[in-house]
Amino acid sequence: MNHQHESRPRVRVAVVFGGRNSEHAVSLMGAGSVLDAIDRSKYDVVPIGIAPDGRWVLASDDQRFAIEGGELPSVDDSGTALALPSGTGQLVTLDAGRIPGSLGEVDVVFPMLHGAYGEDGTIQGLLEMAGVRYVGSGVLASAVGMDKAYMKTLLAAAGLPVGPYVVVRDRDWRLDRDRVLKDVEDLGWPVFVKPSRAGSSQGISRAEDAVELERAIEHAREHDPKVLVEAAIEGREIECAVLESPGDEPPAASLPGEVLVNENHEFFDFSAKYIGSDMSLAVPADIPAAASEELRQMAVRAFEALGCEGLSRVDFFYTPDGRLIVNEINTMPGFTAMSVAPQLWAASGVSYPELVDRLIRLALDRPAGLR
Repeated sequence: MNHQHESRPRVRVAVVFGGRNSEHAVSLMGAGSVLDAIDRSKYDVVPIGIAPDGRWVLASDDQRFAIEGGELPSVDDSGTALALPSGTGQLVTLDAGRIPGSLGEVDVVFPMLHGAYGEDGTIQGLLEMAGVRYVGSGVLASAVGMDKAYMKTLLAAAGLPVGPYVVVRDRDWRLDRDRVLKDVEDLGWPVFVKPSRAGSSQGISRAEDAVELERAIEHAREHDPKVLVEAAIEGREIECAVLESPGDEPPAASLPGEVLVNENHEFFDFSAKYIGSDMSLAVPADIPAAASEELRQMAVRAFEALGCEGLSRVDFFYTPDGRLIVNEINTMPGFTAMSVAPQLWAASGVSYPELVDRLIRLALDRPAGLR
């Protein structure tokens, strides 16, 4: 750990949440859990909200973080405006009509952000330029993990099994739609259509034929001009969380868990994840011991293939004939206390407050810059 931390009694942690994307509310829900769990006797906590228009503001613990009456939370942008100038590690206040002031140095940032402009390497790059340590994966792993098309390319290159898919790029869809539709039909029906660079199951649809396919692609393009179409895979959804270990120890894999979605949902969509109680998690997953061990090893291989740091969640399909197929890896998975990754670690003996603390300590012990 950097010796500069010893001059202050507590490490200063900035928890950053919100953001300029459709996962703004999901970010706030996770941040609320982190702020509740973080040990205030060990850490000086600075809550920072990123408003939907991209402005950074000094938030308070009174900010609404949960869904109330069906209304999604949003960053209260009435607080003091903030900036993080490159190379300083200092939070700067930007009150209108006043000379910029300093809130002092930040030891580590906990970016509780999902989706574009947060989970995709952009804020990681900003923090690298500012010289501030941060929780989670770096620029490259975050960018690749956010883009499902490139993610699958890297996973396949690492020898991990992935399902058949077609990438629908903006230019191809506009200029050569018939060829795109033919390529997708070759996958067989049904297919799942999703934005290539969105998360929390935003913009995902199931298509049974060409008419539904066009509608589904247009829906996904509302979130991202680059779309991924995947062949439907018959199998159970099994998930595994991977946590970076201190020192030179290899990453650790949690017990696998099976996502169980009730009959109101065709798949594990946004509503099932965050609204109501339409999903449950069975931990450990009821699969053979050999398959469980293989899945955990594959999860660590996926984590290392992308060069991940901190915490990730790897999602699998377990087919009726006993095969494991990697669906995707999430470099900043849902992080409320009841989200899948924290539940998997709780069942594996790491409580939510301990998980939060471990992620902060891992970030503090990591060298800044190239590693």
